[in-house]
Amino acid sequence: MKKLPKIILCFYLCLFTNTVWAQSLNEDAFTLLDLNYPGLEEVNRLYNEGNKEDAAQALLKYYQNRKSIINPAINLDSITISKQEQEWADEALKHTFYVHDGYRPFNYGKDINWQYWPVKDNELRWQLHRHKWFIPMGKAYYLSKDEKYAKEWVYQYRDWVRKNPLLEIDAQEYEILSHSKTKDVAENVRFAWRPLETSHRLADQINQFTLFLSSPSFTADFLTEFLVNYRRHAFHVLHNYSAEGNHLLFEAQRMIYAGVFFPEFKEAVSWRESGIKILNKEIEKQVYEDGGQYELDLGYHAACIDIFQKALFMAESNGFHNEFPQSYIKTVENMIVFFLNLNFPDSTYPCFSDASRNNTWDRFRNWAKLFPDNKQIRYFATLGKEGKAPDNLSKGFLTSGFFTFRNGWNKDATIMMIKAGPKGEWHCQPDNGTFELWFNGKNLFPDSGSYVYGGDKEVAKLRNWFRQTAVHNTLTLNNKDLETTQSVTKQWKTDGDIQVLVTENPSYKELKHRRFIFFIDASYFVIVDEAIGTAQGTINLHYQLCDGKVNIDSQNKKLATAYEGNSNVVLQCFANKEVKMEEKEGWYSTSYRHRTKRPAFAFNVEKTSEETVSYITVIYPVKDINKKVDISAKFQEKTRNSVELEVKINGKKKTLKCQLQE
Repeated sequence: MKKLPKIILCFYLCLFTNTVWAQSLNEDAFTLLDLNYPGLEEVNRLYNEGNKEDAAQALLKYYQNRKSIINPAINLDSITISKQEQEWADEALKHTFYVHDGYRPFNYGKDINWQYWPVKDNELRWQLHRHKWFIPMGKAYYLSKDEKYAKEWVYQYRDWVRKNPLLEIDAQEYEILSHSKTKDVAENVRFAWRPLETSHRLADQINQFTLFLSSPSFTADFLTEFLVNYRRHAFHVLHNYSAEGNHLLFEAQRMIYAGVFFPEFKEAVSWRESGIKILNKEIEKQVYEDGGQYELDLGYHAACIDIFQKALFMAESNGFHNEFPQSYIKTVENMIVFFLNLNFPDSTYPCFSDASRNNTWDRFRNWAKLFPDNKQIRYFATLGKEGKAPDNLSKGFLTSGFFTFRNGWNKDATIMMIKAGPKGEWHCQPDNGTFELWFNGKNLFPDSGSYVYGGDKEVAKLRNWFRQTAVHNTLTLNNKDLETTQSVTKQWKTDGDIQVLVTENPSYKELKHRRFIFFIDASYFVIVDEAIGTAQGTINLHYQLCDGKVNIDSQNKKLATAYEGNSNVVLQCFANKEVKMEEKEGWYSTSYRHRTKRPAFAFNVEKTSEETVSYITVIYPVKDINKKVDISAKFQEKTRNSVELEVKINGKKKTLKCQLQE
C-alpha cells in the first residue's frame, strides 16, 4: 500500500503532460555501457573529462561507423519496400497505424492515445505496442531520405516512452488498481509491457536503429534516450520471462538479439547467455522426438522453427556459432522435415488448431540457408526446381499425432492430413481425429481454423464457435466439445494397396472414439468410426466441406460437390443404426478475422444402450462432376478389436480388414 501513491503519481506525471519533452542528454546511458569496450576509447575519454555532450556525439559517430556487428535481418544494400508497406508508412505520419492483419488501420489521434481500443480484441491492443509500422517508416526513410519519416518516428518513439512508463506492479497492487478509478494504469501495464510485446520491440528496435541511424533526426541526445529505453526493455524481459510455450521462445530469441547486437552494454553477455540457455533447454522440452512442436499447431510449429533458426543466424553471423550444440541444429532440421511432410503442393499447410493458411515458400528459402545439403528442404525452397522430393509419400508422426496419406507431391496429388495426438498447449483445439483433404489442386475439407484469439465476450464467443469440436471433421456426443484429447495410434500401415491408420481417443467420460482410415488404391478413402461405451445420447459424425455448391441426397445420406474445375468429391455415410442427415452452420477461417461460409453436415445416430455405434463413410474424389458414382458399404464382421467390411464403387468390390493388437 505504501508504494501505491508513488506509482499513481508517476503515472499521472507521465500521462497528462501534454507536451513532448524536448530531447535531452540522458547521462544514464554512459553508466549502462562498458566504456572500455573496443572502439569506445574516445567516448570514455570525453566522458571521464566531464565533456558529456561531446561524449554522446562520439558515441553516435561510433555506432554510425560500426562494422563489427552484423544484423542478418537487414541488408542495407538491398532494402526494398512494398506498396503495402509504403501505405503503412504514409498513414503512420497521420497516426493511422497498421496494428494487426485482421483489421484495417485505425487513427489514434493527433495526440496519440496509446490506450485506444477500437475493437475489444485483446490482440488488437497488445499488438498496438509492437509498433509494426515503425520498420516500414524506416524503409521509407532509408530509400527516400525524406526526413519527415525519421522525424515522425522519433516523435512517436518518444511519445510512446513518455505515455507508457514501465511500472513494476505486483499482484496485490494490480488488484488494488483494478478496482480503483485508475484501473487503466494496471490495464495499460498489462498490454504495453507484457514480456512478449516487450521482446518484440527489443528485436524490432534493432532494425529501426539500423534504418534510421544515418538520419539528422537521430541525434546524439536521442541516442542516449534510445539506449536507456532499450536496456529497460532487456532488463524487463530478463526478469519476467513467460513460464512456457512459444512466448518463452520468442523472448529468449530476442534476448540473444539484444546481447549480440549491442555488446557495448555491461549486461549484454548475460542477455545473450540467458537466451541461449533457454533455447537449448526448451528445444528439448517443446519438440517431440518425431520433430513436432508440443502446441500441435502447424502455424506455431513453423514460427518456432523460425525462432530457433533466427537465433542461430544471429549468433553465427557474429561469431557465437559454438554456443548451440549439434543436437540443437539436428532438432531444427527434424522440425523442418516434419513440417514439409505436412505441406500441400501450393506451399500451404492445414489450419489445424489456431493455424492460419500462410504460404511457406519464403520460410523454406530461409531454412535452406541453414541446411544447404538437405535436398528435401531445397526442393521446397525452390518450388521443386532443385533438390529432391522426399522418398516417402505417406508419412506418420506417431508421437505428435500427425499423419499424411499421399499419392504424390505435385498439385494433382490426392492427400489427406490427419490430426490425432496428445493433449496440446493453449493453441491446440479439441479436434482429435479431424482431417483436411487435398485433391487435384483443391482443398476439399479445410479445417475450421480459429478466426480470433480472445477479448471481450463477443470476441470470445467468435473464437469459441470456431474451436468447438462439432465444426471439425470428427465425432461428438450431443455436439459437445471433447472432454479429453489424448489420441493414441493403434495402427499405422502404409504398404500395399490398402493403407491404414487407426486412432483412438477417450473423448468423453463414458465414450471413446475409434477411427479407422483406409486409403485405397492411392485414390479414395473409407473411414470407419466407432462410438464405444455406456454413454447414451446423440452421436454426431461431422463433415465440413469447402465453399461451393453441393448436391444433397438425404435419403441415401449422400452428397456430391459441384465445384468449378476438376476437383470434386462424393461422400456417402452408412451406419449400423438409423442415421439422420442434418445440414449445419458452416464456416472456415484461413486468416485472422476472415471467414468463409461453407456447407457442413452431421450424420446423427441415437445411442440408447451400451451397443457400439458404427459408421462407414466413403469419400471418393472425382474430377468429372458428371461421372456417376454408385457406392455401397456394409460390415461383414465386427469384434472388439477388429473390423471387416465390404465396399463397392460402381460395382467394383473391395474387402477391408483391420485387426488390432490387444
